[in-house]
Formats: sequence, structure tokens, C-alpha cells
Amino acid sequence: MTLNVTSICKSFGRRKALDAVSLQVGAGEFVALLGPNGAGKTTLFQILSGLFIADSGQALIGDADIGSAPIAALAQLGIVFQQPALDLDLSVTANLQFQADLHGIARREAHQRIRDALARFGLSERAHEAARVLSGGNRRKVELARALLTRPKLLLMDEATVGVDPASRMQIIADVKALCKEQNMAVLWATHLVDEAAGADRIVVMAKGRVQFDGLATQLIADQHCATLTDAFLRLTS
Repeated sequence: MTLNVTSICKSFGRRKALDAVSLQVGAGEFVALLGPNGAGKTTLFQILSGLFIADSGQALIGDADIGSAPIAALAQLGIVFQQPALDLDLSVTANLQFQADLHGIARREAHQRIRDALARFGLSERAHEAARVLSGGNRRKVELARALLTRPKLLLMDEATVGVDPASRMQIIADVKALCKEQNMAVLWATHLVDEAAGADRIVVMAKGRVQFDGLATQLIADQHCATLTDAFLRLTS
């Protein structure tokens, strides 16, 4: 497994944000982490990205434990957070080059990866424009391109389409699904939107800091005796 999370717990004072959370994502697998706001999705991502330390449990990225070997674990990780993180005054290319420099990618190799990424996401003609003038959808594409520069084994997407128009949202989802298969990359896509989760290889439903379901969308619908995925999700998390 590319990502193996076992019994992760995290509390903030008396509030238990994560309660024995376990999940797995394999290479080439697109898994939707579906849950309402406050379910614990972002807290889990902050632990997986090394921003928080779990109170207990283990999270492995590849064979590296994010708790005891964070450098080795993070070297295999790409992430797009819910909150935008571009320098809006830098050009698209400069934002990407800065990321490549941080990871020690040689300039010649970085230039090729940047050109490839911009072409992939239809941004070649915007390469020298400031990120500030881009639409919300295109800014997200730049952030996705940046996350992919290091060719990660695991891509985390944390509510990455918030504030993006519907057409751009569906294009980003399609791009990530295609990359998942083409590069045999594991993807964990956190969202509160049922339609984003519907086409995933597998759905993990979180609510109140716990995993409530892990399986196929059709199985969730059947288990909850509902006609639609939305109804099943609402029944399970209400």
C-alpha cells in the first residue's frame, strides 16, 4: 500500500478530532475521503503532511512513517490544501520554479517538468502571467502542477475545488483521475461534495472523527437502503 493509516488519534483539549482512524490507498487508486465539514478530514491531512503530530497510531507513506521518518515520508508526497498557497505576485513559472528549487530539482530537469506540467493543464500561454490575474480554476491547476513536480507516489487533495466554478472543478477531477492511472499514483481526495466522490474507485466516509464506511459507492447505497449516494451519505452521517 502507498498509504497505510492505522488507528490514528488526535485530540485538541477535550475534543477528539480523530478517533482511531484507519484507511489505505494503493498505487493507482483514487479514493474519495467523503465527510461533512468538521468530520476530521483536514486534521488527518495535516498529520499526513507533517503539520500535526498524531497522539497515537501510525501513518506510513510507502515504507516511511510520517511520525518517525518525516523526511522520507514527505519526499513521496504531493499535496494541494484547501487554502490557496500561491505567491500571487509571482508568475506561474516562478511559483513552480520556487517549488522545484525547494526540492533540489536540477534547473534543466525542472524546466522540462514545468513545461510538461503547463502543457498538461493548458497553461503554457499563461506561463509568464502573475498568478494574481488567473481565475480560481487556473490557480488550482497551478497548485496541482506544483504538487506534481516532485512526481509523488501519493497525492493528497484537501477540498481542493472549493471556490472553483463547476466546469473547472470537473476538469480538475478528470485530470487527477487520469494522472492517477497514468502514473500509478495513489490519490486521496477529501471532499464534502457527494458528486466528487461518486466516481472514485472507493469511498471512505468520515464523520465526527471516525471512519463510518470504507467501500464501493454501490455498497454504501445498499447498506443504507437508499436510492441515491447522496441519501445514503446523509443517512450515514446524520
